[in-house]
Amino acid sequence: MSQIGIELPLGLRPKADRNGRFAAMLAGGETIVAPGAFDCISARLVESAGFPAVYVTGSGVSMSILGAPDVGVVSFKEVVEHIGRIADTVSIPVIADADTGYGGAVNIFRTVREFERAGVSAIQIEDQQWPKRCGHEPGRRLVSAADMESRLRAALAARQDPDFKIIARTDARANEGIDAAIDRIKRYRDTGVDILFVESPESEAELERVVREAPGVHLANMVEGGRTPVLNVEALSRFGFRIVIFPNSLTRLFARMGGELLGELGRTGTTAGYRDRMLDHRQLWDLFDNSGWVALADRFESPAPNA
Repeated sequence: MSQIGIELPLGLRPKADRNGRFAAMLAGGETIVAPGAFDCISARLVESAGFPAVYVTGSGVSMSILGAPDVGVVSFKEVVEHIGRIADTVSIPVIADADTGYGGAVNIFRTVREFERAGVSAIQIEDQQWPKRCGHEPGRRLVSAADMESRLRAALAARQDPDFKIIARTDARANEGIDAAIDRIKRYRDTGVDILFVESPESEAELERVVREAPGVHLANMVEGGRTPVLNVEALSRFGFRIVIFPNSLTRLFARMGGELLGELGRTGTTAGYRDRMLDHRQLWDLFDNSGWVALADRFESPAPNA
């Protein structure tokens, strides 16, 4: 209960120690499954489905707010404002894609500070040059391992809360091979980052090698139609992965199902055939705590009793 005497709706409610909760999850023995979200609706669905964390996908954000693929055209300001709104929408920890950190050491310092203020519990920084490319597309160009180590040291120095986690991602597999990717991620681990992310291993054997040869807390990225085989969480957990993200599963499903619904509407002139596949009006509003928002409005907009 808030100091005004009613429970605030989730979008306005303080979020209790998400960083600490995320750190406790990492310290435990379970593998954290974090489906991807690109906006407030998809993030609320992730939390409502009972998942312990949500991953804000950079490519999904680029597509949803700019209508552009993941080619490095979204600015820092656009990303951090969008992520802040998503973080306000959920109470679970938020893992956020920060691409390359948006510049040099000073830029990365600001990026980490602003993402932390926005309510994020873990930030991902990669070793590509800017503008970056999607991790499952060709044409990625890397900075030197030394330059990436500088990025990571800046990120570690910038955080205010030690429970705010830094994720180091390498994209070396595509151009330089799995051996180079493992060598890089070991160097990044030694800077003191919290979570390791080798992007786009190309076989189950490579996934297993990553964890075995570079001990640490590892994240696996499951991209339907990407370079990495899509395995179930149980198999990845056996390999030793502690976090598994499915960054654009919802994005792909929404796009497919939305296209099918619109095709049905165009053919038949009605959406009736899809009614049982939708949330109805009340269910959609309740997903966003409609009763809490109404109670807040009534508390301040209705006439006072006995007025």
